[in-house]
Amino acid sequence: MRAVVAENRRLIVRDYSEPVPEAGEILVAVRACGICGSDLHTLAHGDEVASLGEALGADTGFDPALPYVLGHEFCGEVLDAGAETFGFEAGDLVVSMPFLLRPSGLVPLGFANAAPGGYAERMVLTGGICLKVPNGLDHRRAALTEPMAVALHAVNKSGIKQGDAAVIVGCGPIGLAMIPWLRLRGIEPIVAADFSAKRRALALELGADLAVDPRDESVTDAWRRVDGAKELVIFEAVGTPGMIDSVVSMAPSRARLLIAGVCMPPDTFRPFVAIVKELSIQFVYCYDGDEFAATLRAIAEGEVVVDSLITGTVGFDGVSEAFRLLGDPEDHVKILIEPGSGPEVLHVST
Repeated sequence: MRAVVAENRRLIVRDYSEPVPEAGEILVAVRACGICGSDLHTLAHGDEVASLGEALGADTGFDPALPYVLGHEFCGEVLDAGAETFGFEAGDLVVSMPFLLRPSGLVPLGFANAAPGGYAERMVLTGGICLKVPNGLDHRRAALTEPMAVALHAVNKSGIKQGDAAVIVGCGPIGLAMIPWLRLRGIEPIVAADFSAKRRALALELGADLAVDPRDESVTDAWRRVDGAKELVIFEAVGTPGMIDSVVSMAPSRARLLIAGVCMPPDTFRPFVAIVKELSIQFVYCYDGDEFAATLRAIAEGEVVVDSLITGTVGFDGVSEAFRLLGDPEDHVKILIEPGSGPEVLHVST
């Protein structure tokens, strides 16, 4: 089969070993797979990703010096089911949390040499954690289940409730994905901040009450201007060194800080500032199975609208160009790989 293979920090479209479903697994044809910022980071800094996994005690055997296939935000069409797999028929659209449950251990799809991720024509999934796509939902929207679940988990862990206000620092895919969940929860005002004019416009389209350029106005100053009285939750969704210290510095006393940005290098902040302000700081990662299922249902039922997040589609031969384009926040937010599409990155009209 064809796949976009990561080799020596480059993406190469070539033949790759055909995955074979083990007991309890299903074989799917990938219909769409989103390109995540962590994919860009893994390609450029695979050794760092592998070493952090080892530091966390996650012995997945990932070796970035060997070929691997990225992709953990996917929707697939069932082709075949292995032994001990029930409830799926050929043609079913499915999504899954991005890992395989095997007797040898957990295989994180998209970050493993043992099985291909979603940048391939076909992949295998563990049947027991696959979900059928309901309500005739199309494969593009269904492929956003994974990143939208990340955002839902962040909102859930923040403990935000009606009567609170929200500030979002960083309007990348996850920062933007939080906005529909906050709006669904009745949170107002929602104030977002980003340097990119395009992403500020998307934040407003998704339901933010105000979107500011931090070069012109601090996001917490903007919150004070439109509200300033409610309990505040600040969502940090940038993930670069210095951002935690920045949000600690700008936060009002007794605010809650939710750190969703994935910062892999070492970082520092001034604990004394957080202590004096009595800030509550919560770090988050991923989601659980219930949140993943709730996300798919909410998208399928139209409770959260994700169309604006999809800004482009591309076939295998254009993935390297898509990686380049995603480095410019004025160009794209989420590009979906659709096997069989052409090499040009096509803008999706929303």
